[in-house]
Amino acid sequence: MDGDARACFEQLEMDWFPAREWLKGYSQPTFTADLIAAVIVTIMLIPQSLAYAMLAGVPPEVGLYASVLPLVAYALFGTSRTLSVGPVAVVSLMTATSVGSAVASTGADYQHAAIILALLSGLFLVAMGLLRFGFLANFLSHPVVSGFISASGIIIALSQVRHILGISAHGETLPTIAQTLFAHLGDTNLPTVGVGLFALVFLFWCRTKLAGVLIGVGLSRDLASTLTKTAPVLAIVLTIAVTVVFDLENQGVAIVGAIPSGLPSLSLPSIAWPLVKELLPAAVLISIIGYVESISVGRTLGAKRRQRVQADQELIGLGAANLASGLSSGFPVTGGFSRSVVNFDAGAQTPAASIMTALGIALAALFLTPVLYFLPKATLAATIIVAVLSLVDLGLVKRAWIYSRRDAVALLGTIMITLLAGVELGVVTGVGLSIFLHLYHTSKPHTAIVGEVPGTQHFRNVNRHQVVTDPAICSLRIDESLYFPNASYLEDVVYAVIAKNPEVKHVILMCSAVNVIDMSALEALEMINQRLKELGVKLHLSEVKGPVMDGLKKSHFLDELTGHIYLSQHDAFTQLRAQVAAG
Repeated sequence: MDGDARACFEQLEMDWFPAREWLKGYSQPTFTADLIAAVIVTIMLIPQSLAYAMLAGVPPEVGLYASVLPLVAYALFGTSRTLSVGPVAVVSLMTATSVGSAVASTGADYQHAAIILALLSGLFLVAMGLLRFGFLANFLSHPVVSGFISASGIIIALSQVRHILGISAHGETLPTIAQTLFAHLGDTNLPTVGVGLFALVFLFWCRTKLAGVLIGVGLSRDLASTLTKTAPVLAIVLTIAVTVVFDLENQGVAIVGAIPSGLPSLSLPSIAWPLVKELLPAAVLISIIGYVESISVGRTLGAKRRQRVQADQELIGLGAANLASGLSSGFPVTGGFSRSVVNFDAGAQTPAASIMTALGIALAALFLTPVLYFLPKATLAATIIVAVLSLVDLGLVKRAWIYSRRDAVALLGTIMITLLAGVELGVVTGVGLSIFLHLYHTSKPHTAIVGEVPGTQHFRNVNRHQVVTDPAICSLRIDESLYFPNASYLEDVVYAVIAKNPEVKHVILMCSAVNVIDMSALEALEMINQRLKELGVKLHLSEVKGPVMDGLKKSHFLDELTGHIYLSQHDAFTQLRAQVAAG
């Protein structure tokens, strides 16, 4: 194999197997840093895995299963050095919603449906990665994603109140959850409330105050922050001890109960096509939401160390993680914000930290599950509530309203529909609103009559600046690409300008902001050119970009254009003004 072929093969291997890059030169100091991070993340991930399994509606051990092989798969095929993959709140909620609906309509086994959902999500993500469809995530705007996550956080927190109160309640929307909670309020179990409130207060205090207390007694800021992250484990230990000592199980406090020890065997579940058909739309939404959340975290952390995160390969990495989860009896997973930040802050250098974390979770599944028998479900609910409330950012509504009404409408629409109609319809509504508002905004692009700033070659809006103009020349700047939604609007603007200024003999379209002219816009330009010709007015273009000019050269428009195309607006104005002056 010659040098060029070898280099090409190595690059291909690097693209498809990113782990090869960080495995080169892996050293003892790197191993030590990864091991320390892995221990910290493992301690954090154990209670999260149990809690999010409960949120997804599957047995607690499934949360541990979903935190083993998926971490290994992503470490081998993902491109972020510090992203930590596993169960997360929003995806767990979407899993519960979609699986519950599918089970109700098909009669399938709940856990089996969750496994199928993970496999479908994995296949969809891998397919998107192979087709280089990473750009599709850009159709989910930040306000839509933030609104969806905030609304989901509220629904998740409210849905866990039933475990804090020890009552039966259900629902997937804010009204139904609130209604069922109120209906069963009389069944509140006081010992459960005591355990739940203790866990909530303790976890909130640890999150807001513990680090300051530890720093005050002489610990370093990093160590204090790390110890704060272990608060959920301490809450579990304390509430288990209280449950055992005071025999709270016999007083009506719901506990996790027996959790099977061991790890699942790898297996491909039986495929029922009616179930697949029912779950497929949810799998697509879960994949896209999970990918957007994951790539955002990965890029943010990667930028801090100048590490590249490749969008298309991330799809393959997350797809592999979900396939691994499904094959090991898990449910859909994605990159988690909180534990990825902890992994980063703890000093993880490579994805080997995730592999070590997976080993730690596996050991917990093998040996620690008997200890969790008396774990109150109220403690897990408190863990979820504290975690998801940090995701709620309702202040974004005010900031968006001040800066961009269009984004604020999409944000509010996403929040309201998610709260009132459910997570799936909420995200679809958000995407639909974003696309509609974008099309509406671009259908009426900003245009301005411009003139030359005295003593310069710059042209600015006549309504904002003192500029030089000529009554026989109309310089119209278009601040948007020209395509089908705004083609007729451009015609209306040009005709309105001509109607208001009968002295105009030359119209210059300043195209410095035009990146695209599609067929509809081209036909509109041809119509404008013909209409102006009938009125004795010439049409000119200035500052046309190269790719746009390449397209125009393939049409008959340039042959029929009554005026000229100028390199700059200054050249157009200067030459035409001289022509007008010469008569």
